[in-house]
Amino acid sequence: MDIALTLVVNPDCSLSLEKIEDGVEAIKATGTPERRTLSDGKAVDLIFEGSLKIRDQIEGALNDIDGLDWCLQPAEGRKKKMILADMDSTMITVECIDELADFIGVKGKVAAITEAAMRGELDFEAALKERVALLAGLSTDALKQCYDERIELMAGARTLVQTMKANGAYAVLVSGGFTYFTEKVAAAIGFDMNRANVLGIEGNALTGLVEEPICGAATKLETLNEQAAKHGLKPDEILAVGDGANDIPMIEAAGLGIAYHAKPRTREAAAAAVTYGDLTALLYFQGYTDADFVSG
Repeated sequence: MDIALTLVVNPDCSLSLEKIEDGVEAIKATGTPERRTLSDGKAVDLIFEGSLKIRDQIEGALNDIDGLDWCLQPAEGRKKKMILADMDSTMITVECIDELADFIGVKGKVAAITEAAMRGELDFEAALKERVALLAGLSTDALKQCYDERIELMAGARTLVQTMKANGAYAVLVSGGFTYFTEKVAAAIGFDMNRANVLGIEGNALTGLVEEPICGAATKLETLNEQAAKHGLKPDEILAVGDGANDIPMIEAAGLGIAYHAKPRTREAAAAAVTYGDLTALLYFQGYTDADFVSG
């Protein structure tokens, strides 16, 4: 079986691609790998015949290199036909609920609960209800102000989705956040559909409630399975990416599950992690080159 080891170095990496390649003794022992440049000086594929068991021999050394993101996977079928992505701290740079809490003076309290929930230390649904309750009475005007002033797309987000869509992929944004934001973010990036939680609203204020059922870890996995069946795709044709514990089920179910600047439990569950780079690393992992990128 042909195996692809993708190396992506970032500006803060102390080693060049060439030095990193020279140091991967386990790969060299299999023979001379085929080298494919994906981005000059930044990203490369090393294709060789072997087994994924080689991960045990290389991951310690590669994980110790600051500024290096890498992915080991079968070379065949790397370009995925569907992407499922988390929104907060994955497709955008902030947690929307924390920013909303700032408008009502409880950001510190809400952010602490968010962090614990994303680390898997709290039940997600209970933590979401607790945080939303703290937003009771917040004017709906704050939703628009939050989106306009605080929401920034993650670097590479639009390029990732637009490039995959240009190559026939279907894009799904599925979030434990709120539909008010996912609808706008999905449109800005180019997702085909979005799914998230619905905030309770009466008049011009939040009620402090969130509509049932809660969109959490189970819903993310259900969405993956539902859309895979709808589009006739196998799990190994799907990429899933997220940063929190509620993303783990869909990350584990996807053919390529990626932890993006993620919490420890999520990194442990994922086949690959992006710790230093932006979302274009997910394109390099699939074998795309800079020349293939579509910014839209």
